[in-house]
Amino acid sequence: MTGIKNIIFDLGGVIINLDNRRTEEAFTNLGVKNFRDYFGHGFAASFFSDYEIGKISDEEFIGSIRRLGGLSQVPEQTIIDGWNALLLDFPPERIRLLKELRKTYRLFLFSNTNALHLAALRQIWSYSFGGEGLLDDYFEKTYYSHLMGMRKPDPESFGVILKENKLNGRETLFVDDAIVNVEGAEQAGLKGLFLRPGISLLDFQW
Repeated sequence: MTGIKNIIFDLGGVIINLDNRRTEEAFTNLGVKNFRDYFGHGFAASFFSDYEIGKISDEEFIGSIRRLGGLSQVPEQTIIDGWNALLLDFPPERIRLLKELRKTYRLFLFSNTNALHLAALRQIWSYSFGGEGLLDDYFEKTYYSHLMGMRKPDPESFGVILKENKLNGRETLFVDDAIVNVEGAEQAGLKGLFLRPGISLLDFQW
């Protein structure tokens, strides 16, 4: 952490726990075959990434899921619940760590996400930490890809964050559980920290 003054955190898999298998299982149980081919890092179906940068609406996204999986008769809420099934919990010890880190560093959040997931994770946060303000309160500024109009690992997206907040890339650490995103940050001049599987924020000396 020598020379680091700012930290940009990923959200899913870093601060909130995820289990992508739960969403895969939900759609498999609805009859969708090979859902894994369309879901996860490097989506095969372009509408997934379009949704993550806000190019299509919730309704258009749900319609695309219906067409992809042959789910024309499945209720909308069932599709939404399946899509959100991967979102688990915010471990309290990670939130306590954020509280400590913001005493020393400028903290930011940068997440590849979408409107449905953001609404759901805010509900999870409210249920668990509703008396302690909003998730966004723990950061100087939050960046969500669907609101920002760009996503990781595009180096330009990191450049926007640096410029808007007058950050020096050499003094800024980016933390993510996807190596491709860390590489994108490093291409933009930031320092990168890759959280390998089985490693959490609590395993580092901050």
